[in-house]
Amino acid sequence: MSLLRLAGRPLLASMFVSGGLSSLREPEKVAPAAEPVVQPVTERVDALPDRTEQLVRLSGAVQVGAGVLLAIGRVPRVAALAIAATLVPTTLAGHRFWEAEDPDDERAQQRIHFLKNLSMLGGLLIAADDTAGRPSLRWRGRHTVHDLRREAGLVRRSVQATARPAAAAGRLRARLPA
Repeated sequence: MSLLRLAGRPLLASMFVSGGLSSLREPEKVAPAAEPVVQPVTERVDALPDRTEQLVRLSGAVQVGAGVLLAIGRVPRVAALAIAATLVPTTLAGHRFWEAEDPDDERAQQRIHFLKNLSMLGGLLIAADDTAGRPSLRWRGRHTVHDLRREAGLVRRSVQATARPAAAAGRLRARLPA
């Protein structure tokens, strides 16, 4: 593993582990801000809990678990995607700069936090796409199919090349007196 990945993954994950722990411990602090985003989502997805505090706690648990996995380098691509999935509603709920009352100070701060979260989302998407120098499953699958087709062609040509002389020898043998 490269030094950049070794240092970068825990640095990226640290914010989510910290924020996730906060959401797990005290979901009631962020529940009022999350309500405008949670309610439409829970109406459409039956599998999610109805109470906002429970959903905030669930999101926090995903952030902690996936953050730890990302930090230690275990299934980092899946972990980054899981965190990214929680970051989108968190950003939409927590940093609604377009609704800020104070046009100067509060709106500017919320816009900065919104853009910061978008930047972290970009980092997570890059981490989710990072194969650490190893080919992806899709690449390996495509190349395995290509290799199998090539080898099947070689076998076919080999069989054809040996079948013609064998057939000729069989015809010649049939003509010879017994």
